[in-house]
Amino acid sequence: MRKQYDTIGARYAESKTTAAFSAADTFTLLGALDALGGVDGLDTLDLACGYGYNTRLLARGGARRTVGIDISEQMIALARAEVEEPTAPGAAAAAAPIEYVVGDAAGMPQLGPFDLATAVHLFNYAPDRAALHAMFRSIRVNLRPGGRLLAIVPNPGAFPHQDWSPYGVRILDRDPTGDAPLLRAQFLTDPPVPFEFREWAHADFAEAAVEAGFATVAWQPARTPPPDAHRDEEFWAAYRSRPISSLMTCAA
Repeated sequence: MRKQYDTIGARYAESKTTAAFSAADTFTLLGALDALGGVDGLDTLDLACGYGYNTRLLARGGARRTVGIDISEQMIALARAEVEEPTAPGAAAAAAPIEYVVGDAAGMPQLGPFDLATAVHLFNYAPDRAALHAMFRSIRVNLRPGGRLLAIVPNPGAFPHQDWSPYGVRILDRDPTGDAPLLRAQFLTDPPVPFEFREWAHADFAEAAVEAGFATVAWQPARTPPPDAHRDEEFWAAYRSRPISSLMTCAA
């Protein structure tokens, strides 16, 4: 399940830049980073980095070191192919080079220590409880004391009670077997791309974080970007009433 992005490839990049849920996720993450005072001078780790969208946000924010890790070789290849625009004369110094690593978050090597880790839609790909707990342990040992984990995680209970199609994702089926139900879904690109993930409860994430040694776990609702010509306030109000994801914040 966690290597399905080898076949999704560039289609995920399309979804990331066009889907409403991705816009909300990015706005939520940026707000959390601002609340922490930004990333200037920090050592940062972006887990499940995909093609490097959020990794580049960290680097452009002034991180001293930025590492992106993803289990998909294809996604890391796409990330490495992305080249930042040259810095214009008189502009601020260019972001430090990003290090990209192919690796499994459940068995991550010692890459740090880091001050901050981000994980956008990582934990929902844990196939079982053992892998979920291993992910949190790997992250914790890569963080300095006092380091932070900011994770965007899906909200449970979507299917069949909520239609996420207007926001870029369609849930097709829910298989209740396993440590957490398996959801079969589509990214609504053109054509749609199938993928699947586990519907973990937020309590499962919190349990794994505490077991891994995180001192605090907190939750915040999704935030949405300002309305524009494509998505007005009515659209975003409907999203906020049943959002796809929430922000989980853990302190080491």
